[in-house]
Amino acid sequence: MSTSPRTYDDAVNALNTLQTNAAVLDALRKSGGKMNATSLPEMHEWIRRVGYTASDFDKLNIIHVTGTKGKGSTCAFVNSILRQYQAKYSKPHKIGLFTSPHLKAVRERIQLDGEPIPEPLFAKYFFEIWDRLESSALAENLDPVNKPVYFRFLTLMSWHVFLSEGCDTAIYEVGVGGEYDSTNIVQKPTVTGVTSLGIDHVAVLGGTIEEIAWHKGGIYKKGVPAFSVEQSSPSALEVLKKRAEEREAQSLEVVPVHTAVPHIKMGLPAVFQQSNASLAMKLVASHLPHVGLPTPDLTQDLPEEMVRGLERVNWPGRCDVRVEGETEWCLDGAHTIESLEAAGTWIATRFSQDDTDGSRKSRRKRVLVFNQQTRNATDLLTTLYTTIRTTLSTPTDPIFDTVIFCTNVTFKASGYKGDLLSINTSADDVKALTVQHELRGTWEKLGAGGDVHVCGTIEEAVGVVRGVEAEGGKQVFVSGSLHLIGGVLVVLDK
Repeated sequence: MSTSPRTYDDAVNALNTLQTNAAVLDALRKSGGKMNATSLPEMHEWIRRVGYTASDFDKLNIIHVTGTKGKGSTCAFVNSILRQYQAKYSKPHKIGLFTSPHLKAVRERIQLDGEPIPEPLFAKYFFEIWDRLESSALAENLDPVNKPVYFRFLTLMSWHVFLSEGCDTAIYEVGVGGEYDSTNIVQKPTVTGVTSLGIDHVAVLGGTIEEIAWHKGGIYKKGVPAFSVEQSSPSALEVLKKRAEEREAQSLEVVPVHTAVPHIKMGLPAVFQQSNASLAMKLVASHLPHVGLPTPDLTQDLPEEMVRGLERVNWPGRCDVRVEGETEWCLDGAHTIESLEAAGTWIATRFSQDDTDGSRKSRRKRVLVFNQQTRNATDLLTTLYTTIRTTLSTPTDPIFDTVIFCTNVTFKASGYKGDLLSINTSADDVKALTVQHELRGTWEKLGAGGDVHVCGTIEEAVGVVRGVEAEGGKQVFVSGSLHLIGGVLVVLDK
C-alpha cells in the first residue's frame, strides 16, 4: 500500500467529487425548489461530525456579508482596511477571509492575512475534515461516501482552518442568499452587512426582489449591528428593515456613499465600488472594538488606515486591468443584470477616456470575450451591449472590432484545469457550443457588428485575441462569468 502523503492535487480531485451535477441542478430549477430550513440543521450535523459546535466559531469574531452585487468586493475592502490596522497595531492578530468563487485555484477561497493558504496547508486541513467525516460515519454506522456538497465542505474546512490557525477575525462572504446559507450557522458575528440587491439565483431564492431581500436579511442577528447600502428598490429595503426588527438586530443603518470616498484613488476604481467601500468602512468601525481597538469617528477626516485600505485593495477579476505588451486586458466577472450594467458603465468610461487621449495616433482595437454558461446568457449580453452603447460619449460602429464567445473550458488539449473543473453545466451543451452559438445569434440580431468568433476553449479565445492585428494596441474586455475570468488568467499566466 502506498504511504505517500496526500497532495493538493489529491485534495482538489476529491473536492470535485462533491460538485452538484448539471442534471440535479436542472431538476431543481424546473421543480421550483427553494432553499429550505433543513439546510442549517444539516450543517449543524456536519460540524458535529467534525468535532465542533456553532458556538465554537464565536471566538473568530466573524464579519458576515451578503448581497447580490458587490459582496465579494466589500469583503475585500474590509480585509484590506483591517490589514492596515494589523500592520500598525498588531490587531487583529490574524485575519481569515472566506469568499467564493475562486478564480485560478480553489485555495483562494480560504485566505490568511491576505494570502490564499499554501497548497500543503490546504491539503493538510482538507484531509483532516475528510477523514473526520469518514471516521465518524463508520463509528455511527453511516455511509462514509455521503459528504457535504462542495461549498458546504469548504465552509466546514474554513472554520477548521481559521480556528486551527488562531484567527481572531474572520470575514465571511455568503454563498447564496443568507437565511439558509451554510455560513449562517454563525451565532454571534460582530457585525453584518448587505450590499446591493438584484435578481439572481431565482431557483432557490425566488423571482422577486422582496423574496431575495428576505433571504439576504436572514444574516441579521440578535443584538448585532446591521448595515445595508442604499438600495435601488424601496420595497427591498423595507423587507431588510422588517427582517432586522424580526431578528432583533441592534440596529439597521442604511449607509450612503461617504463624502470622502469619491476623492480616494481606490484599488477598485469603478464608481459603483464606492458604495461597497463605504459599507466596508462601517463594518470595520463596528468590528474594531472586538479586537481591542477604539471605534473610529467616520464623520471627521477618515483614519489613514481606512484610506490606505481603500487605496491598496486588490480583488482580481473585478474592475481588473492588466497590461500584456500593447494589449490592455480589462477583466470583470459580472454575471447578473445589475452587475453587467455596472461593468458596462466601467468599460465604456475607459473606452471614452481612450477616445480623448490626445497622445494616441489612433483608437486601439477593441475586443470582447464573453460567456455565461448557466444563467440567461442572451439577456445578460443584451444588457451589457445596451449599457456600453448608451454610456459611450461618442459611440462608434462597431463598438467592438472583434467579438469572441467561448466556453469556460480552459485548454484545448487537456480540458479544464483541475481547480476550474465544473460539472454543474451540461457537458453536451458545452461540447456543442450551444450557448455560444445562441450568443452569436443575439449579437447579430442586435446589429452590433464586428468580426465574431465562436471558440470551444478559453485558450483558443486568447489565441484569437493575440492574433488580432492592431498597430495602436488593443483593449480587451472579458466579462459575463468569474469562471471565464479565472480561466483567462490561467491561460495568460501559462
